[in-house]
Amino acid sequence: MTKETVDQHKVIATNRKAYHDYFIEEKFEAGIVLQGTEVKSLRDGRANLQDSYASVRDGEVFLHHCHISPYSHGNIMNHNPIRVRKLLLHKKEINKLLGKTQQKGLTLIPLRIYFSKRGQAKVELGLAKGKKQYDRRESIKTREASRDVERALKERK
Repeated sequence: MTKETVDQHKVIATNRKAYHDYFIEEKFEAGIVLQGTEVKSLRDGRANLQDSYASVRDGEVFLHHCHISPYSHGNIMNHNPIRVRKLLLHKKEINKLLGKTQQKGLTLIPLRIYFSKRGQAKVELGLAKGKKQYDRRESIKTREASRDVERALKERK
């Protein structure tokens, strides 16, 4: 997504560790089926995507281990914080994901949860391949080198 489209969405939670641990090959936008108190909790920004993943079962996509805190003003009807949530995608996208996730080493990782312009909760999924330890070190080296270059250019001005 471009910077303009990111500014139009209200981002609730991002999975920063995903970019460190995985190579993101492709991104998908999916709707998420939520209960009433989950929406209110998301509007408060109380979600955590750490250690969460998505899976394809029986032609449907599900989000696992996504922690949405119980709503603070909720009553006895509050939701389970780490329940499995259904994701809404087109059948063509689900079939594509099913084929790709059955390949060796590819998995579905949620990258961020946000509200669209229309106020709908969305999840950005990334089709990811795990990084090895030396890949992680290499990405850290390149990031630090680019920081050094930026710092040198800034000092020069």
